[in-house]
Amino acid sequence: MFLEENYVKQEKMTRFIRTEDADRKWYLIDAKDQVLGRLATEVARVIRGKHKAIFTPNMDTGDFVIVINADKVKVTGKRESLKTYVRHSGYPGGQKITSFQDMLRKNPEMVIQKAVKGMLPKNRLGRKLFRKLKVYAGENHPHAAQKPETLSL
Repeated sequence: MFLEENYVKQEKMTRFIRTEDADRKWYLIDAKDQVLGRLATEVARVIRGKHKAIFTPNMDTGDFVIVINADKVKVTGKRESLKTYVRHSGYPGGQKITSFQDMLRKNPEMVIQKAVKGMLPKNRLGRKLFRKLKVYAGENHPHAAQKPETLSL
C-alpha cells in the first residue's frame, strides 16, 4: 500500500541560465591545413556553447573564438575550383559571383566567417553570437590580453 505521507514529490525544474552566469573563455584555433567545413562546425559549436553542460538554446552561453592563419585553410575534392560565393547589391544586374580561390586570395577572413555564419541561428541571437568570432589571415592577433587557450581540432 502506498502511503501519501511517505511520498516525497520531486519536482523537475528546467534550469535556466542567465547570460551573465555563463563563464566566457577565449579560444585560439589555428586554421592551417584544416578543412573548411570541419573547422567551421567546431567553431560554431564553441561560439554557440554546445560544448558546455549549461547550454541553453535561447541564450548566449558560448565562448569567444580567435581563428588565425585563415589564408591557409583547405577544402576537399574539386571545391577549390568549383566553390563560389554569390552576393547581390539589390539593383538589377547587381549579382556578383566570386570564386573560392579569389576570395581566399583577396579576403581570406571572409571564407571562414561565411562558413561559420551559415551554421549559426538566423535570428538576433545568431547575429549576437557571430560577433564573438575573430578571424585573422596571419599568425598575429590583437587579443593576447584575453589569454586565449589553444583549442586543437
